[in-house]
Amino acid sequence: MEFAFYFAAGVAVLATLRVVTHTNPVHALLYLIISLLAVAMCFFALGAPFAGVLEIIVYAGAIMVLFVFVVMMLNLGTSVSNQEHQWLRPGTWIGPALLALLLLGELLYVLLSTTGNTLITGDTVDAKTVGISLYGPYLLAVELASMLLLAALVAAFHLGRLEAKELS
Repeated sequence: MEFAFYFAAGVAVLATLRVVTHTNPVHALLYLIISLLAVAMCFFALGAPFAGVLEIIVYAGAIMVLFVFVVMMLNLGTSVSNQEHQWLRPGTWIGPALLALLLLGELLYVLLSTTGNTLITGDTVDAKTVGISLYGPYLLAVELASMLLLAALVAAFHLGRLEAKELS
């Protein structure tokens, strides 16, 4: 399990570096999805399957759909169709697909080679434990993070709206 954790952490760091260094927003979003899946694999390797599933459902699912929608909404103009054809070339998907296949191989390795042992304590973390931890001693941190995300969403909306008004 230690190998699985470090391997997923390496993939997460590599994919996150590609997110930060990539100039194309769609490519960066693809690598961000891979990075979030790798973090979910870290949770699985640490014995927290509930947190890993939440990572996949909430971040790699719902929030990434929102990001893709915002990128699509902000790319208004006549050259968008040509740009989309360039973005959807098969070569674009090689990096994210390779990293995703590595994570799939790691997931299969973790599922087939373990008998319930985890990396740290040997106990799995269930939903009740996560809820007690989040809304017990860390209640203030969770609420502050939610307020920060709300402020970022409002700021992104206003910045996007101002750019759209300037272009038209």
